[in-house]
Amino acid sequence: MKRALITGITGQDGSYLAELLLRKGYEVHGIVRRSSVFTTDRIDHLYRDPHDPKATIFLHYGDLTDATGLRRVLQRVVPDELYNLGAQSHVKVSFEQPGYTGEVDAMGTQRLLEAVRDVQEMSGKEIRFYQAGTSEMFGAAPPPQSEATPFYPRSPYAAAKVYAHWITVNYREAYNLFAANGIVFNHESERRGETFVTRKITRAATRIKVGLQDKLYLGNLDAKRDWGHAEDYVQAIWLMLQQDEPLDLVVATGETYSVREFVERVFGYLGIDWERYVEIDKRYLRPTEAEILQGDATRAKNCLGWEAQVKLDDLVQRMVDSDLEFARQEKTLTEAGHVFMPRGMASP
Repeated sequence: MKRALITGITGQDGSYLAELLLRKGYEVHGIVRRSSVFTTDRIDHLYRDPHDPKATIFLHYGDLTDATGLRRVLQRVVPDELYNLGAQSHVKVSFEQPGYTGEVDAMGTQRLLEAVRDVQEMSGKEIRFYQAGTSEMFGAAPPPQSEATPFYPRSPYAAAKVYAHWITVNYREAYNLFAANGIVFNHESERRGETFVTRKITRAATRIKVGLQDKLYLGNLDAKRDWGHAEDYVQAIWLMLQQDEPLDLVVATGETYSVREFVERVFGYLGIDWERYVEIDKRYLRPTEAEILQGDATRAKNCLGWEAQVKLDDLVQRMVDSDLEFARQEKTLTEAGHVFMPRGMASP
């Protein structure tokens, strides 16, 4: 039985990856941050009490800012594969908390790589390492963006991820680690955190549909993104660690749409005139913006045999159907005097 360790296991990508690995017969370990509230809602359906002999998923407290704690978890688990999905991943928040974003996203990756290097040397066992990069690293670079496109980050989040990318390359070359970078374009799902624009749109639109909300406030409607489904993309992430040699690959659909087009599709699917309900709030505009992100995933197709399966309209339908059910439940409970807490409230 292969053993995998996932940072960010309670997030959108971590939950889908955990499901995939469990289906493939892995023993899955995840690092979670200590919190006074439960943040495991995305993986609750996978979890068994560790005393259960059938348990195959285990959680460990840890934080990407704590090098000693990370090393102890690695020493305890000694995984075959380590997927670093943990991050402060909200672009707008990174402008407000640039120091913290750098500590987690940039230096957190280096702390993990140091721990991998040490534990691999002590155990004699290869630990394959995946670093979750982002299309935001390309920033202002002209589309379409491929592995050959120079990075031009436009946010503290993107800049921190550029550091994480290159330090992963450096450790691979300096210490002969199996360390791969996924440059993953925007990927959404029913499990997306509610503060991210796609889920914010689908959640608000469905609440408007059932009469629970009057307005949706957004920022830049003209920003264009390459949107896929997270469940699709974790397949590529897993495949990257199954290759003979570590690769740095773009993972994307190759199609790009504006935020405005996403809004139009969501509200159109619900039969609502979006222009009656959507307003611009300048507080949601970023100081610097990556205007157009469009990935060229030709190399991933050639090397992994992977290409995106879920198109934008299918993604919209899945997210809206899920949030519409939540909105109906919320309305029923609200009318009965109860508080409704939808799945996916926790930020990834």
